[in-house]
Amino acid sequence: MEVPTATSLDDIYPEDAQLAQKRRWKNLLVKFEEQYGHQAGFVSRSPGRVNIIGEHIDYSLYEVLPMAVTADVLLAVRVKKETNPKIRIANIHSSKFEAREFDIPIQGEIPIDASNHEWVNYFRSGLRGAMGLVHKKRKGEDGIVPLGMDILVDGTVPTGGGLSSSAAFVCASALAVMKANGEEIVDKKELVELAIVSERAVGVNSGGMDQSASVFSIRDHALYVSFKPSLNTKAIGFPNTNPEIMFLIAQSFVAADKHVTAPVNYNLRVVECSLAAAFLSKKLGLKRSLPRDSGPLGISLRGFQDIYFEETEGIEDNHKTSKSDFAKQVDSTIKITKDTLTQEEGYTREEISSVLGISVDELNERFTSSFPIRADRFLLRQRALHVFTEAARVLKFMSLLSSPPNHGEDLLKELGAILNETQTSCREQYDCSCPELDELCQLALDSGAYGSRLTGAGWGGCSVHLVPEHKVDAVRKAWEENYYRKKFPDISEEKLAEAVVVSKPGSGSSLFMVQGADRL
Repeated sequence: MEVPTATSLDDIYPEDAQLAQKRRWKNLLVKFEEQYGHQAGFVSRSPGRVNIIGEHIDYSLYEVLPMAVTADVLLAVRVKKETNPKIRIANIHSSKFEAREFDIPIQGEIPIDASNHEWVNYFRSGLRGAMGLVHKKRKGEDGIVPLGMDILVDGTVPTGGGLSSSAAFVCASALAVMKANGEEIVDKKELVELAIVSERAVGVNSGGMDQSASVFSIRDHALYVSFKPSLNTKAIGFPNTNPEIMFLIAQSFVAADKHVTAPVNYNLRVVECSLAAAFLSKKLGLKRSLPRDSGPLGISLRGFQDIYFEETEGIEDNHKTSKSDFAKQVDSTIKITKDTLTQEEGYTREEISSVLGISVDELNERFTSSFPIRADRFLLRQRALHVFTEAARVLKFMSLLSSPPNHGEDLLKELGAILNETQTSCREQYDCSCPELDELCQLALDSGAYGSRLTGAGWGGCSVHLVPEHKVDAVRKAWEENYYRKKFPDISEEKLAEAVVVSKPGSGSSLFMVQGADRL
């Protein structure tokens, strides 16, 4: 399935966003000409996403259900044939993101300093991944020389807001580079897979949900993403209900920069989940080693589940297990985890190394050297329990969508209860909430929301809320009066308007060939 080329903004945005987007795109193209002295050739676009259910389990290779949002990252591009190809990249928000210029090496990888947290690194990571794929696809061709590019970026996905601005930027960047270097057909799956690996170059063990949602999403649908035996996506429509299903996204305005705090937050959770998989496997005496898979560290809790039931129940291939039987497996795995990982206080490196049968140095080399982390104890029990219980919640949520018991309030209450369970688990088992997110969720529930939880990495950022249509105004009013105006008394009306979004599922990545700013 290829990334589409849009012929008008109608192909990209819902009707109620058209006017504002037309002004924005026209401004981008006019500013491009002012910056570089010539017209852009095309625009590459990828959106942010909100995750409805399935938090922090994509890198353990369990299914998730995100949807794209209207907010996106745009790259206006002009291709230049140069003897010494260069990237010239600027941002509409120039006071915050300084323009940069750098050479593209004709041989070898694009250099990225992950310790330097500058915005252009996200473009560099997309450039590195895209050029790697271009060389792979044209293997055998001599003298592949990358083309220079003039680029102007405009992003409306808030940085650190939990809507995955980084994945949107990397996906849009990789798509732009592939288009610029002659790839007329860009396969969605190839783009997602290279973007997943590429973003890890800036220092984060990303799983794959963010990139999948950014690229594969279809307007008016959520996206069911599975990772085993390989990456697969399926558009999921919501049933018609009375009252109508509405999702509200509320920003906490607590910046959640996972690339800066990764050593004690995001990356540490990835390491803890991988260690839990290895620990469970050894402690339960599995004969086979955990399979190498697409998890950030090469093994996953999903890999553990597959091997465990293949060995103990004689299942030939657990990927072919029915959804109902798989759900029973997950429930059993939760009990196994509680019985096996008994130390609430966590495990030291020495304790884990002893079970795995390796030295502490070998453990550090295998699990903690790829990305920096800081921890004396690893909370394997809590992290594994969150992953397995959240995997069960995704299956239950999907079952309700596909076979709703009714189309009224009872269905919405059941779906909302699942979101509430996720928030409790994120707060108590995964330690990725914060007081501000907890407060937003409680205010929403007190004002009529059926379900409320953090979305994205957590530790700040955004929250998502399932709200009946007739309660939307009450929830927004409660947030404005009791959260935003209290915590931010000087908040502008503009920022207040941006704080809460009534979200409709948006479309995924696309290209747009420029005919002029007056031809949008």
